[in-house]
Amino acid sequence: MNNDKTNKPVSSPLGNLTEEECIERTLKGDTAAFEMLYRMHVERVYAICFRLTTSRDLAERLTQDVFIQTWEKLSSFRGEAAFTTWLHRLAVNTVLQDLRKEKRRKERFIETEEMESIATTSSAPVAAIRIDLEKAIEKLPERARTVFVLYDVEGYRHEEIAEMMNTSIGTSKAQLHRARKLLRKALDQ
Repeated sequence: MNNDKTNKPVSSPLGNLTEEECIERTLKGDTAAFEMLYRMHVERVYAICFRLTTSRDLAERLTQDVFIQTWEKLSSFRGEAAFTTWLHRLAVNTVLQDLRKEKRRKERFIETEEMESIATTSSAPVAAIRIDLEKAIEKLPERARTVFVLYDVEGYRHEEIAEMMNTSIGTSKAQLHRARKLLRKALDQ
């Protein structure tokens, strides 16, 4: 288990339980222990979902999806990595799956508002458009944005990111380089 605050006992009607004890009790069907796990991790999971989606409503929905999946898939947690790593990987995968689904949906439909905005922005001079950091991050390609958020914002190492995203360390580093390069370019405009 990890040595962060989640491994300290948490006070509840069940008494003071550590993260490990909560996991063990949850696996036996103890919903109060699962609620404690939820309370230990909900803020960090929400932060990851929000930073990857940039939408509060979507982040809230995806956070709930992550914890539903946590309840359903907790038996697959083997303890080889820290629980937080397993949970955050689940969060990243949930967000990426949702973003891919939404991208496919959007590719099928072009709304009239989008057509009007394309016509309007194409006539505006590119130099006059100022992009702030959040907008620039939103526009990054999905995998580059994910690695950027996990590495530069959340503080994960490339080894952890590679494990979460089921990719190689080199790919994680390349995506981070790509994200930073694209951000520099967008912010220089």
